[in-house]
Amino acid sequence: MIYWLPVVAWAALIFSASTGAMSSGNTSRIIGPVVRWLLPDISDEALSLVVFSVRKTAHAVEYGILALLLWRALRQPKKEDDRPWTWGSALGAWGLAFVYALSDEIHQSFVPSRGPSPWDVILDTAGAALGLFVLWCWGRWRRRW
Repeated sequence: MIYWLPVVAWAALIFSASTGAMSSGNTSRIIGPVVRWLLPDISDEALSLVVFSVRKTAHAVEYGILALLLWRALRQPKKEDDRPWTWGSALGAWGLAFVYALSDEIHQSFVPSRGPSPWDVILDTAGAALGLFVLWCWGRWRRRW
């Protein structure tokens, strides 16, 4: 049970980010001025691209973290755990992240300032896969040393 608490907390954070408070109109009012402060001569087109890129990178990162937490919850590691990597637990974590990404977009379809996007589901799922790939690489590197 304790392994699932971080998953639930992170999923709640993602859910809260799917509200109107974190819509592109609202987050642009935060990201835009920060970028303008760092790069005062940036064009409006470039600024829009940076804001878009930051928002989409956040999608990938939040789902990469979700996949790692799911993997940990499914695996339930113990201290000094030397079990080898299993693709089954990674695939399970990735699948659950995909299902959550779908449910997140369905949730956004009911939020007036948001809307569902199949591209976001693809991006979220790719972020989950990337997170698991980084974990796999880290595990391989760690075993060599």
